[in-house]
Amino acid sequence: MKIEIDHIGIALHSINSALNFYQQLLGIDKSDEEILEERGIKVAFLYVNDVRIELMEPIREDSEISNFLQKRGEGFHHIAYKVDDIEKVFEKSQELGYRTLSDKPTIGAEGNLVFFLHPKSANGILTEFVQHINE
Repeated sequence: MKIEIDHIGIALHSINSALNFYQQLLGIDKSDEEILEERGIKVAFLYVNDVRIELMEPIREDSEISNFLQKRGEGFHHIAYKVDDIEKVFEKSQELGYRTLSDKPTIGAEGNLVFFLHPKSANGILTEFVQHINE
């Protein structure tokens, strides 16, 4: 199975405010913003060579990012690994007793299939697995 880092997620109160750092200091432009209504977040990706940084902002108070920001403040949220067979990784995760945050992979940003492991199952790190659909 091929696996690589897909992106690093950063929780923010405001994507636009954070862009000052990325654009002015580092010269990194963002992708178009995308609203993930069911998760209550707005996302934008930054591209740094082969690594992507996902900037995430809540669009409502009951979103997963709102809860994270209230508890921990802005900063590192998760790491995502790109896999070529997400169903296989999901099944293996469950067989090995890892706690997944959904009953199956779902559609995430950019229309890709995703699922998350609870931080308690992954050494304290919220871990996302991503299978790109349009590749």
